[in-house]
Amino acid sequence: MINYRNVTDDIVWIGGSDRRLHRFENLFPLPQGVSYNSYVVLDEQITLFDTADITVSDQYLENLTGLLGDRKPSYLVILHMEPDHCSQIATVAALYPEMKLVASAQAFRMLHQFFPELEGREEITMAEGGTLQTGRHTFHFVTAPMVHWPEVLMAWDDVSKGLFCADAFGTFGATDTALWADELDFEREYLSEARRYYANIVGKYGVQVQAVLKKAAGLDLAALYPLHGPLWRDAQGIGWFLDKYQKWSQYEPEDDGYVVIYGSLYGHTESAAQLVAAMLREKSGRDVRIYDVSGTDVSELIGEVWRCRHIVLFCPTYNNGIYPPMANFLHDCAALSVQKRVFALAQNGTWAPASGKLMTELISGWKDCTIVEPMLTIKSALHEADRPALDAFVEAVIKGGNV
Repeated sequence: MINYRNVTDDIVWIGGSDRRLHRFENLFPLPQGVSYNSYVVLDEQITLFDTADITVSDQYLENLTGLLGDRKPSYLVILHMEPDHCSQIATVAALYPEMKLVASAQAFRMLHQFFPELEGREEITMAEGGTLQTGRHTFHFVTAPMVHWPEVLMAWDDVSKGLFCADAFGTFGATDTALWADELDFEREYLSEARRYYANIVGKYGVQVQAVLKKAAGLDLAALYPLHGPLWRDAQGIGWFLDKYQKWSQYEPEDDGYVVIYGSLYGHTESAAQLVAAMLREKSGRDVRIYDVSGTDVSELIGEVWRCRHIVLFCPTYNNGIYPPMANFLHDCAALSVQKRVFALAQNGTWAPASGKLMTELISGWKDCTIVEPMLTIKSALHEADRPALDAFVEAVIKGGNV
């Protein structure tokens, strides 16, 4: 069934949501699904902005052809060549043989890797400062390399004052029931998914995101049109969300609470982590959240690292090394350039505890990260005799977090 929505009088959303896909990029769980946004500008020369993923192709094509009827688009603007947005390019190009393709030079190189059959199609190459006039609308292009692929463009529309912003300012989560962020309780329903989306997909590229934010600051910006998630149109909401991106891209935490992440083979390390989490909440008065590294997807843990300043890790020694799920989590932290965090470490081992030393070696190389001393060492399980060491550890975590 045709299901498109007006963004403005002449900008129409023709995307779709997928609630059956289990993992984004076959990596990140999608408990609330994901949306794919695509847009049509109904001007003298009709312009499409991006296509959609193969998983929503039927809905996307039904929306597109149902909206246009006998009308033919003049341009398809390709802001981002990742397959979840470009998979329908060849299909749409076959429907509209006269349609010109608009993209960056690097995007066109990628295009022909995905779709060699489009070789010879009329192309318009856009770079920083390029414009496309379609009648009433003029689109002003800015480059956004590594946000989060190198070929990315964004396009500011001088009529709606909206920024077609590719994968920036997106979020996981289906959006069929509401198009705009102000139609939702975004902070309650989507913020954690927006943070998880940013941290895991764009998080490594903070410097590049900062460059894009500087460009956005120079625009008369009244709306954001991302390729995933709700759209933004109210000034207060846009400012609030841009502030989140400022913090995330500068690796500044959103709050001073504690995240306790533990690995545990038989429950002894888990018991110690739960006790420390309770003590931290009681003694600090701050928010404390606790996660099992074996039972929590690493993308959720990364999202929490981006949210919170203080990270407390409880890790058993395994084969003289770091417990594998914890090692996987730390590998992701390093790959995503985690910075400006305070870590506290607790290790467990029955005969030769080693995980703490190994975690210290990893984390000590991360930019502007602090490791609280002393480390807590558990020999098999905590007992009442360990109470002084436990108290000293909790006090050091709280004090270290206040430095």
